[in-house]
Amino acid sequence: MTAQPRAAGRSVSVVLLASAMLVGACHKKPEVAPAPAPVPQATAVDSTAIRDSIARAQAARDAALARQRAYDDSVRRANEEAAAAGAQTGLRNTVTAVIHFDFDKSDLRDDSRATLDAKVPVLAANPDVTIRIAGHTDERGSVEYNIALGQRRAAAAKRYLTERGVAATRIETISYGEGRPVSDGHDESAWAQNRRDEFEITAGGTHLNKPGS
Repeated sequence: MTAQPRAAGRSVSVVLLASAMLVGACHKKPEVAPAPAPVPQATAVDSTAIRDSIARAQAARDAALARQRAYDDSVRRANEEAAAAGAQTGLRNTVTAVIHFDFDKSDLRDDSRATLDAKVPVLAANPDVTIRIAGHTDERGSVEYNIALGQRRAAAAKRYLTERGVAATRIETISYGEGRPVSDGHDESAWAQNRRDEFEITAGGTHLNKPGS
């Protein structure tokens, strides 16, 4: 074979190869998109379980509210009882508040009148209450003199109260003279404490009414 026919043969081969590649390219499979992920099926709703859960939550909330109300009630009652006890103590302290006197005197001082003034409305609000007024002195002076001085001091307080409407029959007086000191000292500080009238509720004081109530 001459050179010319060999060249023609190679040309034909090239053409055939190109044709084959072209045909192969035309028949290449297209890329396929991945299949979508399967969608999970919805779980069936258990309405009974939901209702039970709601009921339990409601019951728990109601129980918590009930406990809170019970606690609040107990706190309120405790506060009311404390206030009532405090009020009773305050009224009792008013009736039994002590008054003091100057040396060898049975005249009521201004501070003693104020203390007695506070007793009047409490005694008026509690007509069943009776009291005892005990007069005391310091250690100076004879026993007899101090007994008499103590009696004058008790009588002065009784007179002041009766002049303001408290029935005399509700007030008893007594004198202990120097016999019951509250201070054992022997100076003016001790004597000043011992010159006094003490007030004791003798009946009707179980529960005291508040004035104006």
